[in-house]
Amino acid sequence: MSVSSMTGFAHIQKETVLGAISLDLKSVNSRYQEVAIRLPEELRFLEGDVRARLVRAVKRGKIECRLSWVGDSALVEQSLDQTALANVLALQESVLKVKPDARPLTVSNILQFPGLLKPQAIDEDALTSQVIEALDEAIDIFAASRIREGEALAVVINGYCDRIVETVKELEPKLPLILENLQIKLEERLKEALTKTLTEHATLTTEEINDRIRQEVILYAIKMDVDEEMNRLLTHVKEIRRLLSVGGEVGKKLDFMMQELNREANTLGSKAAAIEMTQTSLALKVNIEKMREQVQNLE
Repeated sequence: MSVSSMTGFAHIQKETVLGAISLDLKSVNSRYQEVAIRLPEELRFLEGDVRARLVRAVKRGKIECRLSWVGDSALVEQSLDQTALANVLALQESVLKVKPDARPLTVSNILQFPGLLKPQAIDEDALTSQVIEALDEAIDIFAASRIREGEALAVVINGYCDRIVETVKELEPKLPLILENLQIKLEERLKEALTKTLTEHATLTTEEINDRIRQEVILYAIKMDVDEEMNRLLTHVKEIRRLLSVGGEVGKKLDFMMQELNREANTLGSKAAAIEMTQTSLALKVNIEKMREQVQNLE
């Protein structure tokens, strides 16, 4: 199963018993499923069927379906109501007797009287079948366009995953030396700051003072250790790749994974005790944000 973008478009024209119909489907990003349908008056009775098919076909996104007649209106055959026509002509005759100089009605005037023209009965079953067939064909084209864009987005997202892995792998071999240098500098500063004070105001021996300093240095090193964050970043990347390969409705799941990636990048930044760690955190957050923008396009 492939991933789908929330952006798609389809356009077709089909002949029906009432004339040619034009059908447009388009969608854009949305957190939820939103369906808007615009139908000509003659097809208003099909709105429920149209909506049901769209809801089944598209799970997320703002979808607009527009149906219209090719030309001015539907080709609805009409017949003349002979009784209504006789009544209009009789009324005209009565008026002319009272006011002979009145202008007689033209054919156009007569045909504009309400009720004079009545539509012929149409085959609603045939019309329904033709419109739904056109809709199903448009949905297939629409879904294919969303899948094509979704597959392209998956390639882009996997590219950002590659960059995140590269960024983490670049930092990993540097961490032992970074932590070692930090411990050495911290130990030197603690010795310089505390040894004289503790010796003058406490009964501790020099060895006990050195042991206490080493304990503080070890605790600091543990707090600054980012192995856990690095491993979680790589684990999240693996899960993102898995979701993309499985396909389907992965947009919301991937959006959650973006939050988790960002959390780990922020934690790494808060523990940054060297310029290399700060630069890594910033690079990660830039790539995560770019990935998040693409993820928001997926269904």
